[in-house]
Amino acid sequence: MHKMQNNNTLISLRNISVEFDGQKVLDRISLDISDKEFVTLLGPSGCGKTTTLRIIGGFVDPTEGDIFFDGKKINGLPPHKRQVNTVFQRYALFPHLNVYENVEFGLKINKIPEEERRKRVKEMLALVNLRGFELRRVGNLSGGQQQRVAIARALVNHPRVLLLDEPLGALDLKLRKEMQIELKRIQKQLEITFLYVTHDQEEALTMSDRVVVMRDGEILQIGSPTDIYNEPVNAYVADFIGESNIIDGIMREDYFVEFAGKTLPCTDSGFGKNMPVDVVIRPEDWEISEDGKGQFNGVVESTIFKGVHFENIVDAGNIKFMVHTTQEHQPGSRIGLSIIPDYIHIMHKMGKDETLELGALAADSLLTDEEEAASEEE
Repeated sequence: MHKMQNNNTLISLRNISVEFDGQKVLDRISLDISDKEFVTLLGPSGCGKTTTLRIIGGFVDPTEGDIFFDGKKINGLPPHKRQVNTVFQRYALFPHLNVYENVEFGLKINKIPEEERRKRVKEMLALVNLRGFELRRVGNLSGGQQQRVAIARALVNHPRVLLLDEPLGALDLKLRKEMQIELKRIQKQLEITFLYVTHDQEEALTMSDRVVVMRDGEILQIGSPTDIYNEPVNAYVADFIGESNIIDGIMREDYFVEFAGKTLPCTDSGFGKNMPVDVVIRPEDWEISEDGKGQFNGVVESTIFKGVHFENIVDAGNIKFMVHTTQEHQPGSRIGLSIIPDYIHIMHKMGKDETLELGALAADSLLTDEEEAASEEE
Protein backbone atom coordinates (compact mmCIF):
# COMPACT_ATOMS: atom_id res chain seq x y z
CA MET A 1 0.00 0.00 0.00
CA HIS A 2 2.80 2.42 0.90
CA LYS A 3 5.64 3.03 -1.49
CA MET A 4 8.99 2.18 0.09
CA GLN A 5 12.22 4.15 -0.29
CA ASN A 6 14.70 1.75 -1.88
CA ASN A 7 17.63 4.13 -2.32
CA ASN A 8 20.03 4.30 0.57
CA THR A 9 17.65 2.60 3.00
CA LEU A 10 19.03 2.51 6.55
CA ILE A 11 16.04 1.29 8.64
CA SER A 12 13.32 -1.07 7.46
CA LEU A 13 10.27 -2.12 9.45
CA ARG A 14 8.44 -5.07 7.92
CA ASN A 15 4.90 -6.02 8.97
CA ILE A 16 5.44 -4.86 12.56
CA SER A 17 2.67 -5.59 15.05
CA VAL A 18 2.71 -4.88 18.79
CA GLU A 19 0.21 -5.91 21.44
CA PHE A 20 0.08 -4.73 25.04
CA ASP A 21 -2.23 -6.80 27.29
CA GLY A 22 -4.12 -8.13 24.28
CA GLN A 23 -4.66 -4.69 22.74
CA LYS A 24 -3.08 -4.13 19.33
CA VAL A 25 -1.00 -0.92 19.37
CA LEU A 26 0.64 -1.41 15.95
CA ASP A 27 -1.04 -3.34 13.15
CA ARG A 28 1.38 -4.76 10.55
CA ILE A 29 3.11 -1.49 9.67
CA SER A 30 5.95 -1.32 7.15
CA LEU A 31 8.27 1.64 6.75
CA ASP A 32 11.64 2.38 5.13
CA ILE A 33 13.83 5.25 6.36
CA SER A 34 16.75 6.44 4.26
CA ASP A 35 20.23 7.34 5.46
CA LYS A 36 20.59 11.07 6.36
CA GLU A 37 16.81 11.59 6.22
CA PHE A 38 14.67 13.61 8.63
CA VAL A 39 11.45 11.60 9.12
CA THR A 40 8.62 12.58 11.46
CA LEU A 41 6.01 10.21 12.87
CA LEU A 42 2.87 12.33 13.25
CA GLY A 43 -0.49 11.49 14.74
CA PRO A 44 -2.86 11.95 17.69
CA SER A 45 -2.26 10.39 21.09
CA GLY A 46 -2.40 6.61 21.15
CA CYS A 47 -1.75 6.21 17.41
CA GLY A 48 1.41 4.11 17.93
CA LYS A 49 4.09 6.60 16.93
CA THR A 50 6.03 6.46 20.22
CA THR A 51 5.86 2.66 20.20
CA THR A 52 7.30 2.67 16.66
CA LEU A 53 10.19 4.83 17.86
CA ARG A 54 10.83 2.52 20.83
CA ILE A 55 10.90 -0.53 18.59
CA ILE A 56 13.67 1.03 16.52
CA GLY A 57 15.52 2.03 19.69
CA GLY A 58 15.27 -1.50 21.10
CA PHE A 59 13.09 -0.57 24.10
CA VAL A 60 10.07 -2.55 22.83
CA ASP A 61 10.06 -5.93 21.06
CA PRO A 62 7.50 -6.42 18.27
CA THR A 63 4.90 -9.14 18.68
CA GLU A 64 5.25 -9.84 14.94
CA GLY A 65 7.48 -8.59 12.13
CA ASP A 66 11.11 -7.77 11.53
CA ILE A 67 13.41 -4.77 12.01
CA PHE A 68 16.39 -4.27 9.70
CA PHE A 69 19.27 -1.83 10.21
CA ASP A 70 21.60 -1.34 7.25
CA GLY A 71 20.30 -4.61 5.79
CA LYS A 72 20.82 -6.68 8.94
CA LYS A 73 17.97 -8.02 11.06
CA ILE A 74 18.21 -6.57 14.60
CA ASN A 75 15.20 -8.13 16.36
CA GLY A 76 16.18 -8.73 19.98
CA LEU A 77 19.36 -6.63 19.80
CA PRO A 78 19.56 -4.55 23.04
CA PRO A 79 19.52 -0.70 22.84
CA HIS A 80 23.20 -0.26 23.71
CA LYS A 81 24.25 -2.45 20.78
CA ARG A 82 22.27 -0.44 18.22
CA GLN A 83 23.82 2.52 16.37
CA VAL A 84 20.94 4.61 17.69
CA ASN A 85 20.57 7.16 20.49
CA THR A 86 17.37 8.61 21.92
CA VAL A 87 16.38 12.05 23.24
CA PHE A 88 13.25 11.89 25.39
CA GLN A 89 11.01 14.76 26.44
CA ARG A 90 12.36 14.36 29.95
CA TYR A 91 16.00 14.82 29.22
CA ALA A 92 17.16 12.48 32.05
CA LEU A 93 20.29 14.54 32.69
CA PHE A 94 22.43 13.75 35.73
CA PRO A 95 21.79 16.59 38.24
CA HIS A 96 25.02 15.95 40.19
CA LEU A 97 27.17 16.40 37.05
CA ASN A 98 27.95 19.62 35.20
CA VAL A 99 27.30 20.20 31.49
CA TYR A 100 30.70 18.86 30.38
CA GLU A 101 30.37 15.71 32.53
CA ASN A 102 26.84 15.02 31.28
CA VAL A 103 27.93 15.16 27.66
CA GLU A 104 31.09 13.15 28.37
CA PHE A 105 29.30 10.39 30.31
CA GLY A 106 28.63 7.98 27.43
CA LEU A 107 32.16 8.33 26.13
CA LYS A 108 33.59 7.34 29.51
CA ILE A 109 31.30 4.31 29.65
CA ASN A 110 32.61 3.30 26.21
CA LYS A 111 36.22 3.80 27.42
CA ILE A 112 37.06 6.46 24.85
CA PRO A 113 40.53 7.97 25.60
CA GLU A 114 40.49 11.27 27.50
CA GLU A 115 41.96 13.39 24.70
CA GLU A 116 39.37 12.11 22.22
CA ARG A 117 36.60 12.67 24.82
CA ARG A 118 37.69 16.28 25.33
CA LYS A 119 37.74 16.90 21.57
CA ARG A 120 34.29 15.39 20.98
CA VAL A 121 32.62 17.17 23.92
CA LYS A 122 34.06 20.50 22.76
CA GLU A 123 32.75 19.90 19.23
CA MET A 124 29.28 18.95 20.46
CA LEU A 125 28.91 21.93 22.82
CA ALA A 126 29.89 24.23 19.94
CA LEU A 127 27.35 22.50 17.69
CA VAL A 128 24.47 23.11 20.15
CA ASN A 129 25.63 26.66 21.00
CA LEU A 130 26.66 25.89 24.60
CA ARG A 131 30.35 26.79 24.41
CA GLY A 132 31.33 28.35 27.75
CA PHE A 133 28.72 26.38 29.74
CA GLU A 134 31.03 23.43 30.49
CA LEU A 135 31.13 23.93 34.28
CA ARG A 136 27.49 24.96 34.71
CA ARG A 137 25.27 22.65 36.79
CA VAL A 138 22.40 21.35 34.68
CA GLY A 139 19.91 22.36 37.40
CA ASN A 140 20.88 25.99 36.76
CA LEU A 141 20.08 25.81 33.05
CA SER A 142 16.89 26.86 31.28
CA GLY A 143 14.67 24.21 29.67
CA GLY A 144 16.05 25.03 26.23
CA GLN A 145 19.64 24.77 27.46
CA GLN A 146 18.92 21.43 29.16
CA GLN A 147 17.49 20.15 25.91
CA ARG A 148 20.65 21.17 24.06
CA VAL A 149 22.75 19.27 26.62
CA ALA A 150 20.59 16.17 26.07
CA ILE A 151 21.06 16.45 22.29
CA ALA A 152 24.83 16.93 22.65
CA ARG A 153 25.03 13.91 24.97
CA ALA A 154 23.13 11.77 22.46
CA LEU A 155 25.20 12.93 19.48
CA VAL A 156 28.65 12.75 21.07
CA ASN A 157 28.66 8.96 20.60
CA HIS A 158 28.33 9.45 16.81
CA PRO A 159 25.13 7.41 16.32
CA ARG A 160 23.89 6.66 12.82
CA VAL A 161 20.35 7.54 13.95
CA LEU A 162 18.96 9.97 16.50
CA LEU A 163 15.48 9.20 17.83
CA LEU A 164 13.61 12.20 19.27
CA ASP A 165 10.46 11.55 21.31
CA GLU A 166 8.53 14.84 21.69
CA PRO A 167 11.77 16.61 22.69
CA LEU A 168 10.28 20.12 22.46
CA GLY A 169 7.13 19.38 24.47
CA ALA A 170 8.28 21.16 27.64
CA LEU A 171 9.38 24.38 25.90
CA ASP A 172 7.40 27.58 25.37
CA LEU A 173 6.19 28.43 21.86
CA LYS A 174 8.97 30.88 20.92
CA LEU A 175 11.76 28.58 22.11
CA ARG A 176 10.05 25.62 20.45
CA LYS A 177 10.16 27.36 17.07
CA GLU A 178 13.81 28.34 17.56
CA MET A 179 14.72 24.74 18.44
CA GLN A 180 12.89 23.42 15.35
CA ILE A 181 15.31 25.44 13.22
CA GLU A 182 18.28 24.37 15.37
CA LEU A 183 17.43 20.67 15.11
CA LYS A 184 17.10 20.87 11.34
CA ARG A 185 20.45 22.70 11.15
CA ILE A 186 22.16 20.08 13.35
CA GLN A 187 20.73 17.22 11.29
CA LYS A 188 21.93 18.74 8.01
CA GLN A 189 25.35 19.60 9.44
CA LEU A 190 26.00 16.13 10.88
CA GLU A 191 24.32 14.30 7.97
CA ILE A 192 22.74 11.64 10.19
CA THR A 193 19.23 10.21 10.24
CA PHE A 194 16.70 11.85 12.55
CA LEU A 195 13.44 10.08 13.45
CA TYR A 196 11.14 12.48 15.25
CA VAL A 197 7.85 11.89 17.07
CA THR A 198 5.26 14.64 17.51
CA HIS A 199 1.52 15.36 17.51
CA ASP A 200 2.24 18.94 16.40
CA GLN A 201 1.37 19.27 12.70
CA GLU A 202 3.29 22.52 12.21
CA GLU A 203 6.40 20.99 13.76
CA ALA A 204 6.22 18.03 11.38
CA LEU A 205 5.75 20.21 8.30
CA THR A 206 8.53 22.62 9.32
CA MET A 207 11.36 20.14 9.87
CA SER A 208 10.77 16.94 7.93
CA ASP A 209 11.97 15.51 4.64
CA ARG A 210 9.08 13.04 4.93
CA VAL A 211 6.09 12.80 7.25
CA VAL A 212 4.48 9.51 8.31
CA VAL A 213 0.86 10.11 9.35
CA MET A 214 -0.40 7.47 11.77
CA ARG A 215 -3.74 6.57 13.33
CA ASP A 216 -4.87 3.60 15.42
CA GLY A 217 -1.64 1.66 14.93
CA GLU A 218 -1.63 2.07 11.15
CA ILE A 219 0.20 4.27 8.65
CA LEU A 220 -2.27 6.33 6.62
CA GLN A 221 0.12 8.27 4.42
CA ILE A 222 3.85 8.79 3.84
CA GLY A 223 5.11 11.77 1.87
CA SER A 224 6.89 15.09 1.78
CA PRO A 225 5.31 17.91 3.81
CA THR A 226 3.95 19.49 0.62
CA ASP A 227 2.51 16.16 -0.59
CA ILE A 228 0.84 15.49 2.75
CA TYR A 229 -0.64 18.98 2.89
CA ASN A 230 -1.66 19.39 -0.75
CA GLU A 231 -2.58 15.79 -1.60
CA PRO A 232 -3.95 14.11 1.56
CA VAL A 233 -5.19 10.56 0.98
CA ASN A 234 -8.42 11.09 2.89
CA ALA A 235 -10.38 13.67 4.85
CA TYR A 236 -8.88 12.46 8.12
CA VAL A 237 -5.34 13.34 6.99
CA ALA A 238 -6.56 16.61 5.47
CA ASP A 239 -8.20 17.63 8.73
CA PHE A 240 -5.24 16.56 10.87
CA ILE A 241 -2.70 18.37 8.68
CA GLY A 242 -4.06 21.89 8.92
CA GLU A 243 -7.63 23.12 8.81
CA SER A 244 -10.07 22.15 6.09
CA ASN A 245 -13.63 22.51 4.92
CA ILE A 246 -14.88 18.91 4.62
CA ILE A 247 -18.15 18.87 2.69
CA ASP A 248 -20.51 16.09 1.60
CA GLY A 249 -20.44 15.81 -2.18
CA ILE A 250 -21.52 13.66 -5.13
CA MET A 251 -19.19 12.90 -8.03
CA ARG A 252 -21.62 13.44 -10.88
CA GLU A 253 -19.08 12.27 -13.48
CA ASP A 254 -15.34 12.48 -14.05
CA TYR A 255 -14.11 16.04 -13.40
CA PHE A 256 -17.45 17.33 -12.08
CA VAL A 257 -18.54 17.29 -8.44
CA GLU A 258 -21.70 18.54 -6.77
CA PHE A 259 -21.54 20.06 -3.28
CA ALA A 260 -23.41 22.75 -1.37
CA GLY A 261 -25.99 22.96 -4.15
CA LYS A 262 -23.51 23.62 -6.99
CA THR A 263 -21.87 21.41 -9.61
CA LEU A 264 -18.30 22.58 -10.20
CA PRO A 265 -15.38 21.37 -12.32
CA CYS A 266 -12.54 19.55 -10.52
CA THR A 267 -9.41 17.64 -11.53
CA ASP A 268 -10.42 14.21 -10.17
CA SER A 269 -11.72 11.15 -11.99
CA GLY A 270 -12.27 7.44 -11.50
CA PHE A 271 -14.83 7.66 -8.69
CA GLY A 272 -17.82 6.48 -10.74
CA LYS A 273 -21.03 8.33 -11.58
CA ASN A 274 -23.08 9.71 -8.67
CA MET A 275 -20.60 8.39 -6.09
CA PRO A 276 -20.87 10.02 -2.61
CA VAL A 277 -17.54 11.64 -1.76
CA ASP A 278 -15.89 14.00 0.70
CA VAL A 279 -14.92 17.35 -0.79
CA VAL A 280 -11.95 19.01 0.94
CA ILE A 281 -11.18 22.72 0.48
CA ARG A 282 -8.42 24.50 2.38
CA PRO A 283 -9.58 27.78 3.98
CA GLU A 284 -6.78 29.76 2.29
CA ASP A 285 -7.69 28.51 -1.21
CA TRP A 286 -10.92 30.50 -1.61
CA GLU A 287 -10.93 33.48 -3.97
CA ILE A 288 -12.80 36.45 -2.49
CA SER A 289 -14.97 38.72 -4.63
CA GLU A 290 -17.81 41.19 -4.29
CA ASP A 291 -21.18 39.84 -3.23
CA GLY A 292 -23.02 38.25 -6.17
CA LYS A 293 -19.86 37.63 -8.20
CA GLY A 294 -18.76 34.34 -6.65
CA GLN A 295 -19.71 30.73 -7.22
CA PHE A 296 -21.03 30.98 -3.66
CA ASN A 297 -22.20 34.15 -1.92
CA GLY A 298 -22.70 34.61 1.78
CA VAL A 299 -22.58 36.65 4.97
CA VAL A 300 -19.46 36.87 7.14
CA GLU A 301 -20.71 35.43 10.42
CA SER A 302 -17.52 35.86 12.48
CA THR A 303 -13.93 37.05 12.07
CA ILE A 304 -10.92 36.14 14.24
CA PHE A 305 -7.46 37.65 13.74
CA LYS A 306 -4.84 34.85 13.76
CA GLY A 307 -1.68 36.95 13.46
CA VAL A 308 -0.94 36.33 9.77
CA HIS A 309 -4.51 36.06 8.48
CA PHE A 310 -8.15 36.49 9.43
CA GLU A 311 -10.24 33.37 9.98
CA ASN A 312 -13.79 33.98 8.75
CA ILE A 313 -16.89 31.82 9.02
CA VAL A 314 -19.06 32.59 6.01
CA ASP A 315 -22.74 31.57 5.98
CA ALA A 316 -23.56 30.70 2.36
CA GLY A 317 -27.20 29.85 3.08
CA ASN A 318 -27.30 26.07 3.20
CA ILE A 319 -23.69 25.69 4.37
CA LYS A 320 -20.98 27.49 6.36
CA PHE A 321 -17.41 27.75 5.05
CA MET A 322 -14.18 28.57 6.86
CA VAL A 323 -12.29 31.17 4.84
CA HIS A 324 -8.82 32.62 5.52
CA THR A 325 -8.19 36.12 4.23
CA THR A 326 -5.39 38.68 4.54
CA GLN A 327 -7.89 41.56 4.57
CA GLU A 328 -10.44 41.99 7.33
CA HIS A 329 -14.14 41.50 6.54
CA GLN A 330 -16.51 42.77 9.17
CA PRO A 331 -19.21 40.44 10.55
CA GLY A 332 -22.44 41.09 8.68
CA SER A 333 -20.73 42.03 5.42
CA ARG A 334 -21.50 40.05 2.27
CA ILE A 335 -18.81 38.52 0.04
CA GLY A 336 -18.50 36.16 -2.93
CA LEU A 337 -16.47 32.94 -2.79
CA SER A 338 -14.99 31.00 -5.71
CA ILE A 339 -12.67 28.03 -5.95
CA ILE A 340 -10.57 26.85 -8.92
CA PRO A 341 -10.66 23.15 -9.92
CA ASP A 342 -7.08 22.49 -8.70
CA TYR A 343 -8.07 23.42 -5.13
CA ILE A 344 -11.08 21.09 -4.93
CA HIS A 345 -9.80 17.83 -3.42
CA ILE A 346 -12.05 14.77 -3.78
CA MET A 347 -11.73 11.93 -1.25
CA HIS A 348 -13.44 8.57 -0.84
CA LYS A 349 -16.17 8.89 1.77
CA MET A 350 -15.13 8.05 5.32
CA GLY A 351 -17.14 5.69 7.49
CA LYS A 352 -19.19 6.94 10.42
CA ASP A 353 -16.54 5.99 13.00
CA GLU A 354 -13.86 7.85 11.09
CA THR A 355 -16.04 10.95 10.83
CA LEU A 356 -16.59 10.91 14.59
CA GLU A 357 -12.83 10.68 15.11
CA LEU A 358 -12.30 13.97 13.29
CA GLY A 359 -14.20 15.74 16.03
CA ALA A 360 -11.84 14.27 18.62
CA LEU A 361 -8.63 15.52 16.98
CA ALA A 362 -8.66 18.87 18.76
CA ALA A 363 -9.13 17.16 22.12
CA ASP A 364 -6.24 14.80 21.32
CA SER A 365 -3.88 17.69 20.76
CA LEU A 366 -4.65 18.99 24.25
CA LEU A 367 -3.53 15.80 25.98
CA THR A 368 -0.34 16.04 27.98
CA ASP A 369 2.68 14.05 26.84
CA GLU A 370 2.33 11.87 29.96
CA GLU A 371 -1.21 10.94 28.94
CA GLU A 372 -0.08 10.27 25.38
CA ALA A 373 2.74 7.94 26.42
CA ALA A 374 0.41 6.13 28.83
CA SER A 375 -2.26 5.66 26.17
CA GLU A 376 0.27 4.06 23.81
CA GLU A 377 1.46 1.64 26.43
CA GLU A 378 -1.94 0.57 27.74
